[in-house]
Amino acid sequence: MSTKVENHDSRLDTIKWVLVTALVVVGVVGNYMYSSEPVLYRAIVLVVLGALAGFVALQTAKGKSFWALLKEARIEIRKVVWPTRPETIQTTLIVLAVVLVMALILWGLDTFLGWIISFFIG
Repeated sequence: MSTKVENHDSRLDTIKWVLVTALVVVGVVGNYMYSSEPVLYRAIVLVVLGALAGFVALQTAKGKSFWALLKEARIEIRKVVWPTRPETIQTTLIVLAVVLVMALILWGLDTFLGWIISFFIG
């Protein structure tokens, strides 16, 4: 019995994905065909088609698992301990100092090697 249900759901998911693909193709082709229309109108139509395609995609099994993944990711992001503003500024300044020192070292090395090469070449 469950095999029939899974087969039926799989068939419906396939139809839904075909509909999503058709909506995306209609958006791309329509945007190309109506390129003489104002960008605002084309953008509104593309946003509506994209939202509709996203809604249909979320109704599939893969879409539902993707939505669950997004929910779980949001929960995990809330668990992250973000650095304070002073820690962020301090780390940024350290990175900038290291980049500056490395740039000066590489500039000096490049100049020195260029001077040696020009000495041998003449």
